[in-house]
Amino acid sequence: MKVSIVIPVFNKIDFTRQCLSDIFKSDYDKLEIIVIDNGSSDGTSDYLSSLDDICLITNKTNQGCAKSWNQGVERSTGDWIIILNNDVRLPSKWLSNLISIANKNSFDVLSPGIREGSLNYDFNHYAEKYMCRMKCAFRLWTPNGACFAVKKNVFEKIGVFDENFKVGQYEDADFFRRCKIARLKMGTTGYSFIHHFGSTTQKTITSTNPGNYAEINKQYHRNKWKIGFLLRNIERYKEKLLFRYWSFKEKLLYGHTLLEN
Repeated sequence: MKVSIVIPVFNKIDFTRQCLSDIFKSDYDKLEIIVIDNGSSDGTSDYLSSLDDICLITNKTNQGCAKSWNQGVERSTGDWIIILNNDVRLPSKWLSNLISIANKNSFDVLSPGIREGSLNYDFNHYAEKYMCRMKCAFRLWTPNGACFAVKKNVFEKIGVFDENFKVGQYEDADFFRRCKIARLKMGTTGYSFIHHFGSTTQKTITSTNPGNYAEINKQYHRNKWKIGFLLRNIERYKEKLLFRYWSFKEKLLYGHTLLEN
């Protein structure tokens, strides 16, 4: 089963180089890597152009997450499409485990377990132990926007990412909401694991894009789905309760959680 990995990048060449190096070392054979360079100016463009093992899409200016993801989805030929941030570390079995468990349990959208923050631990050793201990851990809920695998036919059912979200933020929340409405099976598995440094590209984008695009996207999202004060607070309260319940249960059963800091 072929997998396409879609990675938008904007500067941060060191993260991109490490991310691609980890992908090249993965134990999955039928793999297509699509990188969207959104007008980088730090040597990223030259570096990506030198690689033979990727499909490179070059934008002269930053097109934002939704547009870039759609460019990757349109170019992809895989049965599964993985939307991936570049500021991550990936153990060798992350991909084979993720696709294996997704197929076995008939998921439509699935994220790996994620640890966020500084990489202040032995990553490969930790990842191996984590996936072994957490292989039976699931959360049937919203995946994580830093990395999520989507069955190709999901886009045929609910459409691609909404490009009305500018630059970045809320385009993943909008997509997951449409998946819920369509009753697609989504979740997170501990059988796969990645490290996410956390919003490094977003911080760069924020510094080079004047204007409060995050607030604009938030308001667009709320207006699109008619999320008023009451519904917003009900959803927020429910998510907090579930997060605390899951974290407590996972820690008790496995010694880890599916989202760690």
